[in-house]
Amino acid sequence: MQQGAAFVLGVFLLLSAGALGMSFSSGLAKYKQMDRIVRVKGLAQKEVLADTVIWPIQFTRTGNELSLLYEAIQKDRNAILDFLTQSGFSDDEITINAPQVHDRLSEQYGGNIEGKFRYILTQTISVYSKNVQLARKAMVDIEPLGKEGITFNSQSYENKVEYIYTGLNSIKPEMLKEATLNARAAAQTFADDSQSKLGKIKSATQGQFSIYDRDKNTPYIKIVRVVSTVEYYLND
Repeated sequence: MQQGAAFVLGVFLLLSAGALGMSFSSGLAKYKQMDRIVRVKGLAQKEVLADTVIWPIQFTRTGNELSLLYEAIQKDRNAILDFLTQSGFSDDEITINAPQVHDRLSEQYGGNIEGKFRYILTQTISVYSKNVQLARKAMVDIEPLGKEGITFNSQSYENKVEYIYTGLNSIKPEMLKEATLNARAAAQTFADDSQSKLGKIKSATQGQFSIYDRDKNTPYIKIVRVVSTVEYYLND
């Protein structure tokens, strides 16, 4: 009687273990199937025009009489301000910085300045405007002032014109949608090549937006770029 009961119990345990093994095997197969993923990147790129410009106008006078230099640079400043006003810029778009004086005699080893002017007087007027086209036109139209004796310093790095694009938030949704669609297209190609079906998204990373000049000759034309990384499940 006890042997019969033990036999029945053994058979029951064996069947249970088999069922458990089948269940575990099925679960493992599903897990492995769900673990099949493809990671792809989607690029979106858009060309835009800068909507803000920062234009530093720096001008210089040199001489040995400081009082005369201040008079000369004030005359230059007034001529530039008149030009900017006539060009269509408002007072709110124009910032006037105080003149800076450089005394060559105060330099180390500067005791001998024979043949050189002692003082260099420099001043900067900055234009901050949303009217980029107006500023670009004025940058050309201001050249005749140089013929009147105004010396412009436009070669130094700190006087470089800066073009900015501030409308990123308005184009973000459209670009993210485009990047995601491009990523899905790449994933679909991979799925087709591997004879699989493209499943749901496992994870997605937006990526950073970058804005840079299209080229060095047209810094007012910008390229906005974003790369999204998306992981998809692959199903048989």
